[in-house]
Amino acid sequence: MPHFGGSYSTSDLSRKSGDIIAEALRRPVTITQRGKPRLVLLNMEDYERLVRRSDARPAGAMDTMPGDLAAELGTAVDAYAAESEGGKP
Repeated sequence: MPHFGGSYSTSDLSRKSGDIIAEALRRPVTITQRGKPRLVLLNMEDYERLVRRSDARPAGAMDTMPGDLAAELGTAVDAYAAESEGGKP
């Protein structure tokens, strides 16, 4: 994953768009709104790399998971649910 560059506010986009685009061509740039990160501006090569990586990851389902791993996950989910309801695991 590329190193993130600078961080700019949404109001900077209108005032410094040329500088922001130039930086985004080199590395991803974070765009903030009200002090919180909201967007990432990145060049097409970085975007395409991310898309290729996401397509390469296999997706799974509980019914295809090995039994011992599914049981461990079920136990963890039950413990989390009990904890979030104020009970003890």
